[in-house]
Amino acid sequence: MDQGWIRKVVTINRISKVVKGGRRMRFSALVVTGNGAGLVGYGHEKAGEVSAAIAKAEKKAMKSLIKISLEGPSIPFSFTSKFGASRILLKPARKGRGLVAAKSVRAVMEAVGVSDVVTKLFGSHNPLNVVKATLLGLSHLSEDRE
Repeated sequence: MDQGWIRKVVTINRISKVVKGGRRMRFSALVVTGNGAGLVGYGHEKAGEVSAAIAKAEKKAMKSLIKISLEGPSIPFSFTSKFGASRILLKPARKGRGLVAAKSVRAVMEAVGVSDVVTKLFGSHNPLNVVKATLLGLSHLSEDRE
């Protein structure tokens, strides 16, 4: 991975597939990557080993980067975003407040470069859906200001 990129492993899960001879165990990894200055992406991949799953997810995250336009250490206004059964409320915070967020939201915010924001999750707390809802909301920031 290049210097200056932030990589956060959000979750690692053991998954199994039932086959004729028993259960086949594999691992899935959810990784969020960003440069801390507005570029962020996520990857969700599976592999036989944890390290291989993380490497594949990291590679996918680098391919799915999106640009988020930010001014300062916080977001410009409050908004809610929804993906699946997950709903997230993001509110700007004064300078120095810090990130008040769940683990998966915190990973996205740190990767994108936001340091002061307050968040609240409603509905499902599934990490993949929460990451997708957060990125969906952040991607609409630039559209809403135009």
